[in-house]
Amino acid sequence: MNMESPVTESPQVLVTRLAEAARAAQRVVALMSDAQKAQALKAAASTLRDDETAILAANKRDLEAGEAKGLSGAMLDRLRLDGARIAAIADAIDQVAVLADPVGEVIDRCERPNGLVLSRVRIPIGVIGIIYESRPNVTADAAALCLRSGNAVLLRGGSEALHSNRAIHAAMVRGLESAGVPAATIQLVPTQDREVVGAMLTAAGLIDMIVPRGGKSLVARVQADARVPVLAHLDGICHTYVHPSADPGMARAIANNAKMRRTGICGAMETLLLDVQFSDSVALVGELLDAGCELRGDARARALDPRIVAASEEDWDTEYLDAILSVAVVDGLDTAIAHIAAHSSHHTDAIVTGEDPAAERFLAEVDSAIVMVNASSQFADGGEFGLGAEIGIATGRLHARGPVALEGLTTYKWQVRGTGQTRP
Repeated sequence: MNMESPVTESPQVLVTRLAEAARAAQRVVALMSDAQKAQALKAAASTLRDDETAILAANKRDLEAGEAKGLSGAMLDRLRLDGARIAAIADAIDQVAVLADPVGEVIDRCERPNGLVLSRVRIPIGVIGIIYESRPNVTADAAALCLRSGNAVLLRGGSEALHSNRAIHAAMVRGLESAGVPAATIQLVPTQDREVVGAMLTAAGLIDMIVPRGGKSLVARVQADARVPVLAHLDGICHTYVHPSADPGMARAIANNAKMRRTGICGAMETLLLDVQFSDSVALVGELLDAGCELRGDARARALDPRIVAASEEDWDTEYLDAILSVAVVDGLDTAIAHIAAHSSHHTDAIVTGEDPAAERFLAEVDSAIVMVNASSQFADGGEFGLGAEIGIATGRLHARGPVALEGLTTYKWQVRGTGQTRP
């Protein structure tokens, strides 16, 4: 379909047609060998690199439109592509290509007393719908992960990245088709009609799982309206707690990186908890302020530096995605864990400490998808976890948690091998 042509089908008819084509393509991909899928992804990475000029031109159109609409600096940063980012996207596809194929992996195997041999074997989920905003790299990451795990995908990107998504999708499809992958394996929904999202969310039996990636309002709508299983996180309210035993230099470096490396990603620190006994708090908050970060603190935090403004109750539950940080001074590890329990979104929380018992307590008692010791929360990323890329971060308790990559895009079936047994 010409992506510039107006869509005349109703959203329900369009989604049904795309999903049925995806289902047919997925049956083909599910039977492809490890080598075939790897070769196809390497071809897609190559065509992405070849199309850098066209992709950057498309991205320029999106950036100009975003600036005209008044998108925030954080949103524009998520949207922006350059040569290095396109190279990183292509490299991520290559990394997925060389990961172990999860399809067909035997999770466990046992033999029953009656001689039946039971195995649990990984299989693709089927057709996955990805609904996302702003980040054009999601187009490539989702396509690569879904193909590698034997799935087909329907991509519904945001209007902010319309031209970038189309350019990336076109380049990847050309590469995949050259390696024998059906084009319908990776489809970009050809309209920005908001009713298409509703049609995807209610396409039970056509779409097997929905993954939303975007702002709080998008994810909340998906979780509220979906009749299809959803894999998602709502907010990235990530905490870093600095224990009294923390090395001051390490604490300053981690805090600065966790907040200021990239403020617009979901793994960015949004709340800093400083132990009342930590000796270097003044220097730590001073470095953040000098780096251009606005600090909003409780009374004891504001006493550390007059530039810190008063925090409201809402600040402790806010994902800023900007150079803004909530700061509280807490009375020990118990208080820090209690604060995190009350305000964390269960995405990523970290402790900086020099004491193993404190680290182990934090790891055991903080109920988040990712819990870290002496590391920046900005490592909360599938690529940094060695997963090649991620389809999203899951903060729920079912199916998958944390960065979701190949294993999280599979389910399993039981295979039972007998020799003529009948049940008495």
